[in-house]
Amino acid sequence: MTALVDFVKGLPKAELHLHIEGTLEPELLLKLAKRNNIELKHASVEELKEAYQFSNLQDFLDIYYAGANVLLQEQDFYDLTWAYLEKIHKQNVKHTEIFFDPETHTSRGIAFKTVLDGITRALKDGEEKLGISNRLIMCFLRHLDEESAFRTLEEALPYKDQIVGVGLDSSEKGNPPAKHQRVFAKAIEEGFLTVAHAGEEGTAKNVRDAVDLLKIFRIDHGNATVNDPELAKELAEKQIPLTICPLSNLSLKVVPKLEDHPLKKLMDLGLLVTVNSDDPAYFGGYINENYIETAKALQLSLEDISTLAKNSFKASLLSQQEKENYYQMIDGYCNQARV
Repeated sequence: MTALVDFVKGLPKAELHLHIEGTLEPELLLKLAKRNNIELKHASVEELKEAYQFSNLQDFLDIYYAGANVLLQEQDFYDLTWAYLEKIHKQNVKHTEIFFDPETHTSRGIAFKTVLDGITRALKDGEEKLGISNRLIMCFLRHLDEESAFRTLEEALPYKDQIVGVGLDSSEKGNPPAKHQRVFAKAIEEGFLTVAHAGEEGTAKNVRDAVDLLKIFRIDHGNATVNDPELAKELAEKQIPLTICPLSNLSLKVVPKLEDHPLKKLMDLGLLVTVNSDDPAYFGGYINENYIETAKALQLSLEDISTLAKNSFKASLLSQQEKENYYQMIDGYCNQARV
């Protein structure tokens, strides 16, 4: 067990499915609430952690959006992002592709620019001081209407140099990909790349529709793909990545226990599978914890783990040369560890 933990700790890796608002740890939440004079329902770290017991995605989202209310100033978004970067620096994450949800904040009267400036200032510092490269992806909240998504896209247009893509998150049930097909088409027209959450609580049809209707290059979650052999074969052939989040899936009862997670089955089917933490402050683990707990539950070999790490770079938006450099780094690490 010690060998597994040590191997994962030293393994270079990228994270591709991370909601920055989902990294708001209880300690920072309380600090920001005090700084911004916001009264909370849960007044201590212990009470907050006690509240982080979810039976489904909506239970989590209710607490997630309530927690985001403490984020008001540019410095709040900086502190949030910097805390995440410091955490992953210790976990040997070399590159991260971060989601942020503008509508969560603009609906509260926070300016789009305030949110973006705080996050991007921290990302710049993270690259310069910690050596962590990054890409930023803006997500639409799928439970909101198309009009809200179009307004958010319009606000993002002056910042194409900072935002590389758009995504789709929030409540999957009752909000199929088709609901946002037109805004995704417009985003593509404006030069944004597209990703989408699908197949987490929804069916394999949502995964297929995300590919066919939203023209995504990467599926966030995608667990349900395992239930559709033809879809799995297609995604494997096209090497459309899946950004899977095991501990999130466990916390939200997407899987009853981690031993039932489809990650290894999807790998064995030839899919480009990656491991990520999703909303780690709420789901009990950052990226290393996801690697370690999943490896234990599914009896992954060290070779499987190194493949997942390589996949994390292969599925990223880094240049091909940067990817090759990381493959070599991983091979060198594994050779030293005698994998």
